[in-house]
Amino acid sequence: NHHKKNQIHVINNTSLTLPDNGLVAMLGPSGCGKTTLLNAIGGLDKIKSGKIYINNQRITKRCVHKVDKIRNLNIGYIFQHFYLIDNKTVFENVALSLKMIGIKDKDEIKKRVNFVLETLGIYRYRNRPASMLSGGERQRVGIARAIVKDPDIIIADEPTGNLDSKNTIDIMNIIKSISKTRLVLLVTHESDIAKFYADRVIELEDGKIKNDYNNNHNNSLDYRIDNKFYLKDFKNKSVLENKDNQITIYNDKQNDIKLTIVVKNNNIYIKGSKNSKIEVVDDSSNIEFLNEHYKEIDKSIYEKYEFNFASIISKNFKLKYSSIFNIFTLVVNGFKKLLDYSFIKKVLLLGFLASGAFVTYSISNIAGITKIEDKYFTQKNKLYYDVTIASTKSSLLNELDNLGSVDYILPGNSKINLGIKYQDYYQTINAASTLTGSLTSDKYLNNSKLILGKMPSNEYEIVVDKMALDNMIENQGAPKQLGYTNLEDFIGKEAYLRFLDPFIIVGVVDNGDPSIYVKESIMTDMLANNNSTDYYNEFYYEDDYYEEGLLFNYERSNIKIKKGRAPLNDYEIIVNIDNEYSFPLNKEIDQKIGDKKLKVVGYYENNNDTRYYTNEDTLRYYLAFKAKSLTVMPKDESKIIDEFNNKNLNIKSSYEVSLNNYKNEKSDSMK
Repeated sequence: NHHKKNQIHVINNTSLTLPDNGLVAMLGPSGCGKTTLLNAIGGLDKIKSGKIYINNQRITKRCVHKVDKIRNLNIGYIFQHFYLIDNKTVFENVALSLKMIGIKDKDEIKKRVNFVLETLGIYRYRNRPASMLSGGERQRVGIARAIVKDPDIIIADEPTGNLDSKNTIDIMNIIKSISKTRLVLLVTHESDIAKFYADRVIELEDGKIKNDYNNNHNNSLDYRIDNKFYLKDFKNKSVLENKDNQITIYNDKQNDIKLTIVVKNNNIYIKGSKNSKIEVVDDSSNIEFLNEHYKEIDKSIYEKYEFNFASIISKNFKLKYSSIFNIFTLVVNGFKKLLDYSFIKKVLLLGFLASGAFVTYSISNIAGITKIEDKYFTQKNKLYYDVTIASTKSSLLNELDNLGSVDYILPGNSKINLGIKYQDYYQTINAASTLTGSLTSDKYLNNSKLILGKMPSNEYEIVVDKMALDNMIENQGAPKQLGYTNLEDFIGKEAYLRFLDPFIIVGVVDNGDPSIYVKESIMTDMLANNNSTDYYNEFYYEDDYYEEGLLFNYERSNIKIKKGRAPLNDYEIIVNIDNEYSFPLNKEIDQKIGDKKLKVVGYYENNNDTRYYTNEDTLRYYLAFKAKSLTVMPKDESKIIDEFNNKNLNIKSSYEVSLNNYKNEKSDSMK
């Protein structure tokens, strides 16, 4: 279309059939169309007429998404300027290619990436940011990124253009070895290099193929590597020698050499003349001294390289095109861009943000003060009562349990944070949200209120109130962003608490409060292992969240006692056998629950576990002492206030307290 201002005619009347493997080099002067031809083959540039097929799939005159899919699954790119993501590690840069073809299995990613990094000699840099690499190391990462997805075609556009002579030969040897099992299309301005390594050479001129021939040769390559010094090629050699010392001097021309050498404590100190530059060559130096004459490079330099990638990769994974751009990466990149703003821009942005937030908040409060709904303030089961106690002794807790008006008592405020993972798709494998609710016994479930699913049948099946799920969907980003907007989406989904087996959401009820219904027998353990708000780290790095002295129910663990006995009585614990000498058997330790010290009655063996294991009653006393408050489920509401008042304990309805607090808060906000 000649009406388009940016239309460029670079490739004309060109037809090519390329083999399944081998190294095909494209040569020609600057501007002859080498890179444009590569980009057209790879689907990066559109052509006005003609057809291009990749593995019998046409990429011309097709939608962009389809071309991206074909290119991504069949072609790997090696660029002159590397194009690495500098703030990501070497491992992350290479793994990115696998994510783009739908491989999300962590073991497969690790196996593939580590293999190519080891083969390319950069495994030791796997955790180093790309910004800290040299040019040769960065190009090796670029090659690893291209080859790790095992493409049929590698496109290499001036891959050695920014490298020194040593790295040029190393990179070309690697590219040549890769071409044994796949097609490599190479563009380079170094014709000697191309004609030495290529199996086929295509010469272009003015957008047309000038010459195309198979490169069958036994030629050598006259290519001197800058960091190798061939000592026998130096014109002058002199040896200074006495009984204890020997100095050999090689010189390419006759010069007077004036050096002062001091040897002290096995260290060598050298001082040269005023205009001389001294460089020390040791085991860590990049320079090599070779006691031989220079000779041209022959084919043996690359024939020894092997890249047996087929034996490493698993064929069980179905490859599919997968975009690396999603809402999470966009948000992260957005915040990174904000951090790069100048100080005055940041101040202005924060000012506008604060102003907008204040106006929005004020208007919403004024509009909402006249309409009060349970969902705005209810945080617990509506039947619960609250008791605040400065210090909860076990004797008092037992007394309250035995009151006729009490069904059961929970230490703390009954709030539980269950983690929800979203692992249906590779892009969402690290996404998570928190389901927060009021822990309630399942015997208070009303079957008539069940709107989805079924009643729980064991300890690890739970039923969630609609309000708790609605709160999570409305107030947390992950569910909406990932399409989990219906209650049905959460039936059968796993919910996590650290150190416990996953819970399954089997039903949804509508009782008008954010309750999570479970078997009463597991409620203490759930409270003891409640997630913090930092749910992501607790899900994905659980082993890092063992806390010294954290109590855990022995009866719900798989711990085997190595020495001593189980904690059968209250305030008894077993500890890791690594602490045997610090915590003697049958002795009390400094840690207390209230005024009662804990007593060690046994040891277990489990690497990195620093928790103390006890019985369920002691665990409950521990939770009550830490919480300084109790949540009470009444058996008889008509008696519960009087019975608690008789013990000088102030007990209030959780629902009434929350309602009054909400009204007062809204009234203050409106004023």
